[in-house]
Parts: sequence; structure tokens; C-alpha cells
Amino acid sequence: MDALGLNLGYLLVQVLNFAIVFVVLRAWVYKPILNMLEQRKEKIAQSLEDARKAEEARQNAESEAAKILDEARSKANELVREASSKADQAADNIKAEANQKAKEIHQEALKDAEDERKRILTDVRGQVAALAIAAAQKLIGEAMDQKKQQALVDEFFSSVKQGKVVVLADQKFEGKSAVITSALPLTDKEKSTLQDDILKHSKTKLDVTFEVDPSILGGLKIQVDDMLYDHSVASQLAEMRDKLS
Repeated sequence: MDALGLNLGYLLVQVLNFAIVFVVLRAWVYKPILNMLEQRKEKIAQSLEDARKAEEARQNAESEAAKILDEARSKANELVREASSKADQAADNIKAEANQKAKEIHQEALKDAEDERKRILTDVRGQVAALAIAAAQKLIGEAMDQKKQQALVDEFFSSVKQGKVVVLADQKFEGKSAVITSALPLTDKEKSTLQDDILKHSKTKLDVTFEVDPSILGGLKIQVDDMLYDHSVASQLAEMRDKLS
């Protein structure tokens, strides 16, 4: 040792000091540091695991949110379509109801106009009767019986004389419906007489209706299906005009 320049005692002391320092460092420094590093490592690993789980949770939340959003959009679109359909249906219903109401008002107005027209024509019938009677009296130069006067006027407009339709004679009808047209509105009694008499002259059961057309002047026009039996004054005047010309 001396040859090497080393003092054995001093070397032993140094070795002993190193051993003591090593033991002290191992026991009080190195081991706690290792424990601290291990704990830190575990904390880092736990943090990384928590971060991974948090990321998965975030991704799941985003996916769930996207799913919920898609469902909400789909539901909203469905509600919009349903509301639009209901609105269109409501609009159609309102339009149909308005059209129906307008049609009813129009029909009611036409009915009122037709009723007023018949009322006016009925009044005209009385005025025409009075004028005809006055003219007849002036022509013959004597007064006529009131009852006979009225009978002549009624016969002129209805072709009904003594409870029978004078224009039917031996006429025979065959069909499904008959439309009787007069120049002025007929009384209920005249209509009943006409209907009964026409049915007597019909081979089949006829559905009889009545119309008013002042242009025929007087007499009757009887339409049975496609057949027209024209006994109107206008037709007779036209026939006379043709013969004269």
C-alpha cells in the first residue's frame, strides 16, 4: 500500500464513510426518491388513463349529442311537415267551405230571384187579365160576366177548361218525365189538373215538372223526354205568319 502511496487506515476510513453515506443515502434519500418517482409515475399513468377515459367520454358525448341533434332535427322536420300538411288541409277546408257557402248564397239568390220573378209574373197575369177583359168588352160592346171573363183568361194561360186540358184531346204520351211550360205561373189547382190529365194520357208513369217562359205568350208547351208538343200562342202566331207569307 505504501508503495502505491495509499494509506490503508485512511482508505478504510474513507470506505467506511462511503458505506455510511451510501446506507444513509439509500435509506433516507434514494429510497424516498424512488418511491416518489414511482408514485409520480403511477400518478402520471393514472392521469393518462383518466385523460383517455375523459377523451372517450367526450367522444361518446359528442356522438350522443350528434345523435340527439339528428333525432331532434328529424322530429322538427316531421313536425314542420305535419304542421304544413295540417295548414294545407285547413286551407283546403276553409276554401271548400267558402266555395260551398258562396254556392249556397248564389243558389239562394237565384231562388229568391226566381221567386220574385214568379211573383211579378203572377201580378202580371192579373194585369193582363184585366186588360184582356177590358179589351174584350170594348170589342163586343157589352159587359161580360166576371166569372166567364176569368175563365177565359185562365184558359188562355193554362189551356185548362172545365177541369180538363183542352190541348191534349186524344194525345198519348210515353216516357219518363214531362216538363210543362206556361207563359205565366199556374195556380196550384191548374197544376194539379194538368198533372192528373197528362198522367191519364200517358202510357207510363211520368215525373211532371213545371216551368215559366213568358216568351210563349200563352198556351202550353209539353216536353216528354225528347218529344215536344207545342201548343203555345207564340207557336200558333208563327204558324199563321208563315202561312200569310
